Parts: sequence; structure tokens; C-alpha cells
Amino acid sequence: MLNVTQPALSKSLRNLEESLGTTLVQRSTKGVRLTTAGELLTNRAVTALRELERAREDIAWHTGSETGKVTVGVSPAVAILFAPGAATRFHTRWPNARLCIRDTLYPQALRLVRMGELDFVLGPMPASGVGNDLLCEILFHSQEVIAARKNHPLSNATRLRDLNNAHWILTGPSHGPGDPAHLYLERQGLPAPRILMECESFSTLLGLMPTIDAIGIMPSSFLERYGRRTGLIALPIQDPLPITEIYAVSRADTPLNRAAQDLFDAFLQEAKDLQRALQGAN
Repeated sequence: MLNVTQPALSKSLRNLEESLGTTLVQRSTKGVRLTTAGELLTNRAVTALRELERAREDIAWHTGSETGKVTVGVSPAVAILFAPGAATRFHTRWPNARLCIRDTLYPQALRLVRMGELDFVLGPMPASGVGNDLLCEILFHSQEVIAARKNHPLSNATRLRDLNNAHWILTGPSHGPGDPAHLYLERQGLPAPRILMECESFSTLLGLMPTIDAIGIMPSSFLERYGRRTGLIALPIQDPLPITEIYAVSRADTPLNRAAQDLFDAFLQEAKDLQRALQGAN
């Protein structure tokens, strides 16, 4: 595949091991595998190669060739609420650029940003933070609501304690904003929520909830824009509920290229427009 003979490849590997002072691969009758040092070097090498590719793209943008690629990771809510408008804004500015949008959530999303596979990622982040190697900027925040189908037996529930016997749908990562565990019902002397079903995206949630007696958590902005079309309502819960916060995360050691920055700004503008619209409606 590399147009390199096996002896030449072995020599190159041996020279590399000598320069680093450690063994990078282990050979056995079952084949060859990387040592821990080899895995560390591979991860760095992959990142270095991606940075070289990003450098080529940066030069292409600088010289006026607008045919590069921008890759962004988005959570389900971001994909539905902001991606359509942001993509339109982006292609107005960069009509020949290739935009790659990947569905992803933490912790996988953060790993992909660190490896350079994503220019940036948009979505909820863990309460523990993302680390000093990443830049984190708040994109949007929205009051969470507990939603259900219109004629759900608990549609008139006003307190969290009224939901003791409810079946829940968990959306997204464990302990994320779509997980009822982050309501901390046990701290209020209430039983732990009974999870009936798990799904990765709000689109799946929208498909499921109108047909089953289960409740789930979603941002109020999402329910207002999309949920009500499918017959969902917000339960009139009077107890305080958390705020959903969506962040934009990129690497601290690598600036975004021109096109990626324009896409980043497009998402920020879409979020600001929606926030103003919601405030006006209230």
C-alpha cells in the first residue's frame, strides 16, 4: 500500500524506535501490535497529519480557493434548532465549500475535537467541564420542561412527586440534560425515575412520545418549535427545573480557519436569533 518494501519498512521502524529509546511494536506468532508507547506516538502522529491537512486548507482559503471542507459535530437539539439556518448562512458565504455535519455527543464529541476530526462541536457538556485544552463558549440556554403526549394520564401533574409512577424516556448521554437522573429526585425524597426506554436523538423522541405513556425532558424552545406539532405538551410542573445549556467547543491550541470561523459565527447568530424570538414571545 505504501510502495515500500518490508525490509525498508522494518529499518524505518527500527530507526524510529532507536531515536525514541523504546519499543513501539510487539511481534508474536499472532501478528504485530502496538505497545503503549506505540499507541501514544500513533495518536500524536494522526493529530499531526490532520494538522498538516488543516494547514493545506488554510492556505487554500487564503489564496481564494473556496473548495475546502469544514466538519462540525452537533447534538440532536442543535441539529434541529440551528443547523438548517447556519448551513444556509455558511453556503451563502462559501458556496463551493463542503460542509460535513456529524451527529455526536460527549464524551465522544470532545475526543473527536481533540484529535482534529471535528473543527468544533456544539451541544451540552458535562458538568465537570471540558479541560483547559479546549475553548468553551455558551451558545444557547433554554428552560427545560417535562413533556408528554397531549392525553397522557399525568398531563395535569403539577409537582415532581406526582410523577412517582411515571415511565421515562432517557434522551442522549447518561446524566446529560435528557436524563431524568439530573433532576435528583432522590434528594427530594422521591423514588428514582423508572426508565422505560433510551434514545439518542430528539427526532426519535418525537417519534415515540406521541404514541406511548412515557414522559421525557426537553428544552422548552424545542417543544415550542417542534414538539407541539406532534401533539406533545409540557406538564405544568411548578417545581424548579434545570436550564439546558448548549456550548460551542473548539481546540485552544489551533485557531479555526476562515470558513470554520464563519460557520461558528453562523451558529452563534442562529442561537441569538432564536433567543430573541423566545424572549419576544414571552
